Amino acid sequence: MPTSSDRFSDIRPYNDDEIQPAIRRVINSDEFIDAIISFRFSKIAKFSGFLLKPLLRRYFMYKWGAINSIDEMQQIVGGYMQHMIDSTTTKFTYSGLENLDANKNYLFVSNHRDIAMDPSFVNWALFSENFKTVRIAIGDNLLSKPFTSDLMRMNKSFIVKRALKAPREMMKAVLQLSDYIFSSLQSDSSIWIAQREGRAKDGFDKTEPALIKMFYMQGKKQKIAFSDYIKQLNIVPVAVSYEFDACDQQKAKELYDKAQTGEYKKSEFEDIESIVRGIVGKKGHVHVAFGRPLEGDFEDAEQVANAIDQQIYKNYYLHPSNYIAAKQQLQAISEADKNAFASRLDNMPAALQETVLKMYANPVNNSIKQ
Repeated sequence: MPTSSDRFSDIRPYNDDEIQPAIRRVINSDEFIDAIISFRFSKIAKFSGFLLKPLLRRYFMYKWGAINSIDEMQQIVGGYMQHMIDSTTTKFTYSGLENLDANKNYLFVSNHRDIAMDPSFVNWALFSENFKTVRIAIGDNLLSKPFTSDLMRMNKSFIVKRALKAPREMMKAVLQLSDYIFSSLQSDSSIWIAQREGRAKDGFDKTEPALIKMFYMQGKKQKIAFSDYIKQLNIVPVAVSYEFDACDQQKAKELYDKAQTGEYKKSEFEDIESIVRGIVGKKGHVHVAFGRPLEGDFEDAEQVANAIDQQIYKNYYLHPSNYIAAKQQLQAISEADKNAFASRLDNMPAALQETVLKMYANPVNNSIKQ
């Protein structure tokens, strides 16, 4: 486990010397092995689970046993990523990296549609153009199991503490996070962070000003003027768009239940199930649009948030599914695209279809307003 010798030891990604102990903890975790069996071998788990466990442990030790560095782990993840792109997307594209410098660090503030895939696709685009991959902000609500924390921190993720309730502890955590982000940018790494807590389940991307205020906490502590500090962060808005959202029906059910009853209760493993569904589900064409670094003088967090939103709305790649849902004939739409989207809707409960349509239409509506 990380030592207490540095001020970020409880939230930062693992260092090279921490990778192998973390791997062994994951492989020896019954919860990890049970999760793999449940998702990958559900049909035979009841009868053969006890036989699969030792075989899976041996398999993962064979695949991961010699990994001793972040770079080696990234190479393994890269192989999984390529397989995922080949098997679940029809096309992966990106734009805007020609406006960025591979030798600089950036704070990528991204819209948020998929728990694991958003930063993964951003990293894949960066990797493809010889940029350094980013450190990824992930909420501790997704790390309820020790093995998930280990897996994420092995893969350059750092922890955003959201479960704290005491005001003093919350303030301490926010200051630590702000310090960590600034320190990373000033030293050796770019950062990816979602524009708000939680995915935009309704497809309406909106940056939370509280996020910008968190960024500035370290600057405020150092008595640096807001505008000057924001400039040092090198903020780059990022728009990730999916032709098909692998979790669209599940998101719609949550929104529908909240509208009908005023609440929605997550199941115990729902976040993990969403991660798996996002990875293995069909996505169609995926595009990552990198904006330009924010420039100019900003007076407050709201102005910064609005500037991020404007770039995300402007750069968001609109797919046929978006235009069809918005009933906007702004481009030629083939019969095949119309039929594919209609088929997707037809396979969902009728009560959820209107919610799904709004989910896909909102990016078009936001784009038109620009």
